[in-house]
Amino acid sequence: MPEFPRMTRRRFAVLAPLLAVGLAATACSPPGGEQTTPNDAAADVSTELGSEKITLEMYAETGFPLAKALADEFTKQHPNVTFNVREDQFTVIVENAPRVLASDNAPDIIRLPTMVDLVKDGLLKNMDPYYKAYGWDKFPASQLVQLRIAEGGVRGEGSLYGMGLGYSVTGVFYHKDQAARIGMTEPPATIAEFEELLAKAKAANLQPIMQFNKNTAGINFPHQALQNQYGDPTRIADWIFQKPGATFDTPAALKATQTIQKWARAGYFPKDANAVDYTAMMGEFGKGNGTFMFNGDWESANLDKQLPGKVGFFLFPGEAADAKRVAMSAPNTFGVGAKAKHPDAAAFFLNWVHTNDKAREISVNVGGSSPGGPADLPLPSVKEGTVLAETLKAAQQLGADNGAVDFTANATGGIFASAITPEMQKLIAGQQTPEGYVKAVQAEYQKELSR
Repeated sequence: MPEFPRMTRRRFAVLAPLLAVGLAATACSPPGGEQTTPNDAAADVSTELGSEKITLEMYAETGFPLAKALADEFTKQHPNVTFNVREDQFTVIVENAPRVLASDNAPDIIRLPTMVDLVKDGLLKNMDPYYKAYGWDKFPASQLVQLRIAEGGVRGEGSLYGMGLGYSVTGVFYHKDQAARIGMTEPPATIAEFEELLAKAKAANLQPIMQFNKNTAGINFPHQALQNQYGDPTRIADWIFQKPGATFDTPAALKATQTIQKWARAGYFPKDANAVDYTAMMGEFGKGNGTFMFNGDWESANLDKQLPGKVGFFLFPGEAADAKRVAMSAPNTFGVGAKAKHPDAAAFFLNWVHTNDKAREISVNVGGSSPGGPADLPLPSVKEGTVLAETLKAAQQLGADNGAVDFTANATGGIFASAITPEMQKLIAGQQTPEGYVKAVQAEYQKELSR
């Protein structure tokens, strides 16, 4: 899940049996493909929960029920451990996290906004000792790559500072009846085939894509889906991870922006997309307004309830039919406060989330995402024919191609609000050019990194 502010259901943020196979940041030479050596110099830790009665302080996100559901199940299995769960909107957590983590009552477990500054300020616990103690080297290395930070603040390498509570995958939802009307018998194999379907939907007086773009740029979903396929995803990952010399101003980003402009001019997005927020998008799609919708698997259970058997899902295709699958994927990140009173118990909980059968089942059925964890652990079973079954299958496909990429919105703490959203809104309104868009995003990125 990007570290997007949560529109209704989730940070947006924000994977996979994919994770059972491998959560990566690129389809070739993925960051995280080689495991970083844990920090052996860190203090000794215990993997024993013990029987002492304790209360774990958890700071989680409002409207995202997975954390609370997992906490409740953990207490059922381990009655000596209870949770005091404080919840806030994601935007509030972003603002409060430094102060809360620095307080004398710092949370044991916290839903993390962007991690780099918190690590630089010494507010998060280095998880390397737990990585070694719990054998997290059995997890696909790429599953944890987005949660590593090296000295100097570069993401994607170095020590581990977080774990995921569910790992999300994004792609394209579609109404099966509308897809049948325009001749779609199977998911498109190429971008060209997808564009043919968009044209057919428009000709059939259907809304080709229902996508929001108010408050936060939901059209960044299809934009990055295109960008992922038009170039080497490694360059996108390097930019998100703030690797020296990385730039957003690439031929792939420009071509993606040109395509988005073309789709907007063709009427493939709602004509008032800049006035449609996330909640409105979901409402309109639920009413059948929109053949396709770019979104994440966190909506799987919701759509299964609202439109049982009527919605499908596929990963966005590449330029060629044999292109490797690439998609935005991110863990719903949680970390342990450096001043946590019960860090060992917090780490025990995070390990339990990934390895306990019931916890993994909750991650799938409540969170709508893969539970991650060791590659040899089976996935919880889900009902065939459901959207959830399709998103989990897509996640497995993505993992097989090692093609998960973080969200460009996560490149810096302010890039999404300061550049991507306003510039995308101007692009859709015809007030910005594709060339101007990519240069504006890169300029803001450089400005933020220079602070």
